[in-house]
Amino acid sequence: MKKGLTLIAVIAVALCAWFFVLQERLPTAFEWVRGHGAWGAVVVGLVYAIATVLMIPGSIATLAIGALYGPWLGLLIVSPASVLGATIAFALGRTSFRPAIEKKMSSSIKFESLQEAIAAQGFKILLLVRLSPVFPFTLINYAFGLTRISLRHYVVGSFLGMLPGTLLYVYIGAAAGDIGHLASGTEDLMFYSGLVATFVVTLIITRIAKQALAAAAVETN
Repeated sequence: MKKGLTLIAVIAVALCAWFFVLQERLPTAFEWVRGHGAWGAVVVGLVYAIATVLMIPGSIATLAIGALYGPWLGLLIVSPASVLGATIAFALGRTSFRPAIEKKMSSSIKFESLQEAIAAQGFKILLLVRLSPVFPFTLINYAFGLTRISLRHYVVGSFLGMLPGTLLYVYIGAAAGDIGHLASGTEDLMFYSGLVATFVVTLIITRIAKQALAAAAVETN
């Protein structure tokens, strides 16, 4: 009980800091880390991972990283950081915070079905959930700790499953950051063609994953 209250308190404080302090200073903070080269990128990645553990939505930060670092370097920063944060949350959900997470998920029929599906087809179901989230990303990181999936499968499945969505977000961020100084050239055409292609492919993958996840749930039940 005490651990659950502590978790709630930490999340509340983090959310308050995010909405009232960090977001106002986000542009300045990102400019600072960009000026520090590789070390700045490491700092951004670590902060992103911590934010994931604290259940702070990372979509705005992902867009900002894409705008500052471009799509590919942005992907190299966000992808490992998001997997690191998700893995720490997974470990906490399996150990220290297990009672609180069990209580939180006890009334979720959807999660009960997910547990049964993971018991039968662990890695496949994890990958499908990551490709087409059926739960909020920050919460499911902890909830997966309640399942019997191995740490290795969790890390690999999370990395592969989150990759398309992460690439799309950093690509959009990169496009938004570049929109003020567009030039008509082959390089720009390739960049925005890549953005459109990434969006379409992500949309198709998400739809296929959603259908496959629904089919797997029916088979399990």
